Amino acid sequence: QVQLVESGGGLVQPGGSLRLSCAASGSIFSITAMGWYRQAPGKQRELVATITGGGITNYQDSVKGRFTISRDNAKNTVYLEMNSLKPEDTAVYFCNARNRNNMVYWGKGTLVTVSL
Repeated sequence: QVQLVESGGGLVQPGGSLRLSCAASGSIFSITAMGWYRQAPGKQRELVATITGGGITNYQDSVKGRFTISRDNAKNTVYLEMNSLKPEDTAVYFCNARNRNNMVYWGKGTLVTVSL
């Protein structure tokens, strides 16, 4: 089992920045890729960014150039640096981890609100 705990969400004005963190614990040796997803009110959960153990990253087109995903393997933590935030980035952001057996784990989410 893998446990994921997100932190760093909050209220920010348009154009502002936030950094989300996701700390993993449990069977972390089995984790291959980690990532961030988000779910806005009334919408489906969507991929934001992913990163493999080797550091290969993938981003949703709408966040390319604004968001950066990174991973500290020594701290078992993945980060999402979000810059130039827009109101449409408002959502609950979920951390995700996948293990070698393709089992998927989710955190409980952290709310990001972009508003004046």
